[in-house]
Formats: sequence, C-alpha cells, structure tokens
Amino acid sequence: MKKRIFFSLVSTSPITVLVILALLTACSTSPVVQGPTDGPPAKAIDVSKIPDAVPRIEPLSRGGNPETYEQWGKQYKVLKSSKGYVAKGMASWYGTKFHGRKTSNGEHYDMFAMSAAHKTLPLPTYLKVKNLEDQRSIIVRVNDRGPFHDDRIIDLSYVAAAKLGILKNGTARVEIRAINPEKNSPAPNISNTLFNPPVFVQIGAYKDLFNAAKVRDQLDSPKLPTVTIKQPGEDTNQQVYRVQFGPIYSLSEAQQVVNLLTEKGFPNSKLMDARANTDSAMLQ
Repeated sequence: MKKRIFFSLVSTSPITVLVILALLTACSTSPVVQGPTDGPPAKAIDVSKIPDAVPRIEPLSRGGNPETYEQWGKQYKVLKSSKGYVAKGMASWYGTKFHGRKTSNGEHYDMFAMSAAHKTLPLPTYLKVKNLEDQRSIIVRVNDRGPFHDDRIIDLSYVAAAKLGILKNGTARVEIRAINPEKNSPAPNISNTLFNPPVFVQIGAYKDLFNAAKVRDQLDSPKLPTVTIKQPGEDTNQQVYRVQFGPIYSLSEAQQVVNLLTEKGFPNSKLMDARANTDSAMLQ
C-alpha cells in the first residue's frame, strides 16, 4: 500500500511538488463483473475536467504479475510484455461496489481515476481505448485483473467509462491498444502537471463539527472549487472533521486555490491525496 503523503504547497517549490506528487499513483480493486449493488456515485461529477492517464515508464508491479493464475476455474497466462498489443471486444465497467478495495497489483481501486482491469496484460500497462461506436477515445492505466466473462476484454473505472460514453448501456465494443511510454511520455510541464487521481487542498482539521462548518461556510465561493467536510472515519480512525477543497486536477489549479486562500487569511493550506491522514499539527 502506498504511503500517505501531505505537504505544504505554499512553502514548497513547484519542482519539489512535482517530485512528491509522482509518488501518488492511480489507485484501483479486484475486478468483478458489475452486480446489482454496483453503480455510479450518488452525486454526478463533471468528468470533462478529469484528464486521461499520462503514460510514464514504470517497473512491473510486485503484485499481480504471476506467470499464470486461475480465476473461476480457468487459467490465465500473463503476458511478459504489452509491446504491440491490440485487441477488439466488449468493454464493461465497475464502480461504487469496489471503490477503495485492493486491486490485483496491491493499489486501491479509485472509481474517479483513469484506470482499468485486464486479464493478461502486465501491470501496469497504459492503453488507448477507442469506442468503436462513436470513435471516442481515452487513455487508461491498467492496474487490475478482469473482467472474467469470456465476451469482455476490459473493465473500465467509472470515470473512464463515463468519458468513453458507455455508462448508460453498461458495455460497448472497443479497440484497446497498448502505449509505449518511452515513445509517448510528454516532456514535463510543471505549470500544467495533472493529478491522477485528483488531489484536495485542506485548510484545517477540526475536533468540533460546528467549527468546521463555520469555516466551510465562510469560504464557500464561486471562485473556489467545492468545499466539503470530510467526516471522521471516512478514510482514517482519527476523530476530526477536515475542511477540503476539490477534487483538483492540476498543479496550476491547486496553486490558484492556495493563493486565494492565502488572500482570505488561510496561509497554511496543505495539498493532499484523497486518502492522506490528517496532520495532528493541524488540529484546531
């Protein structure tokens, strides 16, 4: 499991921010075909703001890459390389039922990240997925195994399926094509760094809900992203109420939020991933 990371964006240089955030990789759960309790989140989000996965050179995951494995009585052989891989078939997706559960490579499924599950490609692999019905395409990072129905070749995260336009029908015929990160990794652009999964700007952690709500109401502004209170127990045992802005998808957007908060008298904002623990020094 990845270490949870938080830091002060105000006092950290953009280069340092980029290096630290490189540790926050897309996270996803063990793939299973959607059941009656699966589905989209209760509140719809604007998926147009969520960027595709950005191909980068990564070592094979320690987990999820056995030579062979068995699922539902059938044996699968994991490919040694994704080079030149192209396939066509049906895509499906998985959502709330698996959000937060472990993926095959040991990460955690994040339905809001551009990720996917595949039966035999090495983990991780970056894929271009094209909807053959309308030619829409996306880029995802494969970090899980599945789907294990013979008529399906890939399981997409909720956000990936939404961007590809297959949520309503549940499935679609697609072409999947492996991407070689050595040829497709863009040159670093610090000012336009994209976060996948998205991050949050936290302004404080409060022992009392009333205090947290007071700060939230004070900072609710059309110039800022959505401000919410993360309840105790959502992702930590710490009994605090955390006031956060987000989700935020780029470094430039995060910097703008921090600058606005500083102007409003909150200079100690912290940039955090969605699963980060609260800094005890921030308790108020």
